[in-house]
Amino acid sequence: MTRRHWVRLHRYAGLYLAFFLTVSGLTGCLMAFYHELDVWLNPQLWKVNPVGQRKDIYELIEIAELMIPHGKVVLINLADIADEALRLSIAPKVDPATTKPYVLEVDDLFLNPYTGEKLGSRLWGNISFGRETLMTLIYRLHYELALPYNIGKWLFGIAAIIWTLDCFVGFYLTLPRGRPFWKKWLPAWQIKTSSSLTRINFDLHRAGGLWLWTMLLVFAWSAVYLNLGEEVYLPTMKKIFAIQNPRTADLQEVINPVENPTVDWHTAREIGAVLMLKCAKEQNFSIEHEEFLIYDSSHGVYRYGVKSSRDVGKHGLTTVFFNGSNGEYKALSLPTGQYAGNTITTWLIELHMASIWGLPYKIFVCVLGMVVTMLSVTGVVIWLRKRQAARVKHNKITPGENLPELNN
Repeated sequence: MTRRHWVRLHRYAGLYLAFFLTVSGLTGCLMAFYHELDVWLNPQLWKVNPVGQRKDIYELIEIAELMIPHGKVVLINLADIADEALRLSIAPKVDPATTKPYVLEVDDLFLNPYTGEKLGSRLWGNISFGRETLMTLIYRLHYELALPYNIGKWLFGIAAIIWTLDCFVGFYLTLPRGRPFWKKWLPAWQIKTSSSLTRINFDLHRAGGLWLWTMLLVFAWSAVYLNLGEEVYLPTMKKIFAIQNPRTADLQEVINPVENPTVDWHTAREIGAVLMLKCAKEQNFSIEHEEFLIYDSSHGVYRYGVKSSRDVGKHGLTTVFFNGSNGEYKALSLPTGQYAGNTITTWLIELHMASIWGLPYKIFVCVLGMVVTMLSVTGVVIWLRKRQAARVKHNKITPGENLPELNN
């Protein structure tokens, strides 16, 4: 392919991506501070007065399931924070009359862990601009446009694949033709503020993409994992690295789905703790604290997670999987040090989620979201001006201003 063909490919890829990257860029600015903003908007859900002793967590689970009789707790947060509510994720039970899940009005429940009092509830990701669901809606917009039936997931996933490939095309188009290489490449990194608005727009697009190229690639490829992990990301990575599916530990065909496990929450927590200690000794890592306990009915397993010395970000991803019917150990998923592909994936996700390096990196990700939006807008402007120039040339009218060449 000639350079002209690569320019055209980059142009049309950018036009397809413009909408998706503008949405993800703008919402990503907020997603960098997702939890902080959710707590700020909804202190009545998250904040409690830590007085007395916390109730037994299994008693709180019983209280929650009495409040929502057609629902069942599927995730409990074990990382106790003194002044923070206990948040429980609720999934619908199966209606025996129809053999279909009940329709729940809420699936996100907040309890005072000291009194068992209900602080509030919400339907996560509900299309509403109320304070309680605003950040969850922004989250859904960020990764699936808040569309049903995985439509948005696939649209964003395809966009992420194109974005990943286009990162390399865009980088190639900045490379100069001829020598001296470095001297000719230097202008691609600069923004000539004394030039015309047309030239400044072009420089912002080219230089902005160059300076942040590595991070743009990180966010593009990690977005493929988040949207099309099993369909595209994992099969691709397996061709290069040893990797285990962090979400399922490759247990898709090991255990049959079981809606109601024989092992209860209390026993599951004890089994998880014992198995994790054994794994820690065998794999030589230390455990800092418990993070979560999840029952995955689609695979019939419990997932017990902790924050360990193998974790990169602030949230624990070290997870042990065991059978929900008999407690039998099934697999261990370590974020780093076990498989090269998992180590890479962990870093990609932690960088994407802004869950490492504290406030400075959160601010950087927020700024990056604005830069992604800027790159999309300036790319569309370049296309519009090129289109206008082509029409002028076709009509044999002399344009008033020379436009910078995309392939310079």
